[in-house]
Amino acid sequence: MTLDRPVTRTALGVEVVIVLLLSLGQSAVYALVSIIAKLTAGPLSSQTATLNPSRSPRPYLDLTYQLLGIFFALVPVLLALYLLGSARTSLGLSFDRPAFDAGWGATLAAAIGIPGLLLVYVAATLGLNAQIVPAALQPVWWAVPVLILAAVQNAVLEEVIVVGYLMTRLRQLGLSTVAIVACSAVLRGSYHLYQGFGAFIGNAVMGVVFALFFLRTKRVMPLIVAHTLLDVAAFVGYTLLPKDWLSWL
Repeated sequence: MTLDRPVTRTALGVEVVIVLLLSLGQSAVYALVSIIAKLTAGPLSSQTATLNPSRSPRPYLDLTYQLLGIFFALVPVLLALYLLGSARTSLGLSFDRPAFDAGWGATLAAAIGIPGLLLVYVAATLGLNAQIVPAALQPVWWAVPVLILAAVQNAVLEEVIVVGYLMTRLRQLGLSTVAIVACSAVLRGSYHLYQGFGAFIGNAVMGVVFALFFLRTKRVMPLIVAHTLLDVAAFVGYTLLPKDWLSWL
């Protein structure tokens, strides 16, 4: 189904639901179950949320699982772009403006990342977040490259689906700008709920900023750059920093 041929609002709505249930909507449901499980197991601050766990004690089997996970996580992106048809050209998902994308990506990463660290600290102090472990791979040679690939995968999946695809479809469904921004931001926050309520709030705020940026620039690439930088800093930084530094942080 693409907009290159007539479709009804109902069909378009069903398409959005299916795409989300195959991707980040599914993650949001699991995140909700996870936060309920954590809250019923004890204080949230005593729980742990691990983002990039090892999947096998056998290093090369673990590497295989990691790469397969990254690959299959990107399949919904291909589906969303296919379904958008000619509308995908309006996403700004291209490499024709590298300076603009890199510059704004770095700016957005700094604008989101620095206050984000403060929010993580406050949320942890108030007991609103679980203890977040950004990476838990074995100390093997491929750990850092895989974490970088995982950061890129997260960025492409989230920004294409939650911003590019979803906002385009909601606009075609006739929703107001406020409703579109709110839907995108709440979805972004919801699939981070497994980390705690602080993570929900922080990512929802990030979602508002990213959604407004996309509405203004019509480009998703700077958002992918920004998201990649944020995740690389979190994943690789956690892996490479000395453990005594991590305990202080």
